[in-house]
Amino acid sequence: METNNSFEILSEGRMPFSVEAEQSVLGSIIIEPSCLNIAQTALKAEYFYIEQHQKIYETLTRMFETNIKIDFITLLEQLKTEGVYDDAGGKSYLTQLVQCVPTTANLENYIAIVKDRYTVRALMKAAQSIIKDINENAIDSRHLLDDAEQKIYDIRQGRSVSDLVNIKDVIYGETYDRLIKVSDPATHDDYVGIPSGLAELDKTLTGLNKSDLIIIGARPGMGKTSFALNIARNVAVNGGKRVCFFSLEMSRDQLAQRLLSNEAAIESSHLRDSQLMTKDEWERLAHAAEQLSKTDMYLDETPSITVPEMKAKLRRLGNVDLVIIDYLGLMRSATTKENRVQEVSDITRNLKIMAKELKVPVIACAQLSRGTEVKGKSHKPQLSDLRESGSIEQDADIVLFLYREKYYDTEENIDDPEQVSDPNKAECIVAKNRHGECKTIPLHWDGQFTRFTAPTNIYDNQ
Repeated sequence: METNNSFEILSEGRMPFSVEAEQSVLGSIIIEPSCLNIAQTALKAEYFYIEQHQKIYETLTRMFETNIKIDFITLLEQLKTEGVYDDAGGKSYLTQLVQCVPTTANLENYIAIVKDRYTVRALMKAAQSIIKDINENAIDSRHLLDDAEQKIYDIRQGRSVSDLVNIKDVIYGETYDRLIKVSDPATHDDYVGIPSGLAELDKTLTGLNKSDLIIIGARPGMGKTSFALNIARNVAVNGGKRVCFFSLEMSRDQLAQRLLSNEAAIESSHLRDSQLMTKDEWERLAHAAEQLSKTDMYLDETPSITVPEMKAKLRRLGNVDLVIIDYLGLMRSATTKENRVQEVSDITRNLKIMAKELKVPVIACAQLSRGTEVKGKSHKPQLSDLRESGSIEQDADIVLFLYREKYYDTEENIDDPEQVSDPNKAECIVAKNRHGECKTIPLHWDGQFTRFTAPTNIYDNQ
C-alpha cells in the first residue's frame, strides 16, 4: 500500500468567521458613527473575513480621518465613488447591515467575536505556511522552528493593543500603588531595580529595571564579558536572583572558569593549567565552586541564537530575573534580511520587545567601531561608535561604555613612567539613561582575576 508522508494542507474552505458579527460591527457604525471610535482602537480592516466588509470598514475609516460625516447616504455615495457597489446593490446591502444589528450597546462583544475569528484564521494560515515548508523541505529544522515561533509571536503581538487611560487612573491606580509597595519592606524588592553589585552604578540607573534593554559597549579585550559576568555573579550570589547568561562566543566551561577565578581569587591561567595551582588555591576553588553551585544561574552556549529561540528557552525555565547576552554581534535574525544593518535593527527591536514581554532586564554586550582607536582624538567611546546599526542606540534604554586608559598605551610611552596609565583604573560611562543622568562612574579593574569592582570595594588577593 502506498503511503503519503506529506502533511495535510488545511483547507481554505474551513476558515472560521462570523458573518453576523462582522455585519453587526459595520451596521452599528452606520447607525451610530461614534461607534467607530471604539472599533478603531481594536479592529483593523484585515480582521474582517469578507472582502466587501474590509472595503466598507476602510471606507468608513477614511471618511472619519477626512472629517466626512458618516451616515447611510454619505457612505453609499463614497462606496459608489470607489467602485465597491452600484446604487442598487449598495442600498440593498447597507440596509441589510443596519437591519441585522440587535443593539449597538453590544458593539464590544461583536468586535471581540471578529477579533477571535481573525486570530484563529491567522493561526491556521501560519500552520499552512509551516506545513508547506515542511513538505517542500525548503529549510532545515532549526530555521523551521525559528520561522514557526516568529509567526506565532507576530500573531500574539497583533492582539496586544492597550487602551488610552486617563492620567488620574494611572496616578491612583498604578503609580501611587507602586510607591506604596516600594515603601513596604515586604514588597520592596518586587518593585525596584535589581542591584548590579556596583553601588554608584545602581544609584545612577536605579538598579537593573524590569523591561529595560541595557547595552554594554566596548572594544575587544576591554572587559565586556568580565563586566557582564561580574554583574551576573553579583545578582545571583548576593541577590539570590535567577540569571540566564547566553554566551555566543565562549563555551560554558570557559564561563565557569571565569566565574571561579573571580570568586576564588585564583589567576585564570592557573585554572587553565591546574598543575600550577597550590593547595591553598584548590581549597579556595572548592569553596567557590560550592558557593556558585548554590546559585540560580544558567549558562547557554548556543551559537548564532535568535531572539525567538532565546525567548522559548526563557519561557520554559520561567521566573527569570535577569538575562545577559554576550554578544549582540554574533546573534542572527529569525527572518531573512537584506543586510546586516537591517538584521541588527530587527534583533535589537525584538530584544526590547522580549524584555518588555517577559518583564525582565536584558543586558546585551556590543562591539564598538575602530573609531575610538584613531590617533589624535579622545579614545573615550560615544554613542556613534556603536557598530552595525543606529538602532542599538535607539532601542536601548541604557547604554554603558567600558573604558580603560591602559588599553591604549603605545610602545612610545610604555617606557616613560609618567605617561604609563594606571592598569587598575577603569570607567563605566553611562552614555544613555532613560531613568536619570548620564555620568562617568570610576571602577577598579583587576585583570589578574578578570573582575571589575568599585574603587572602595577592592578584593584582597587572599
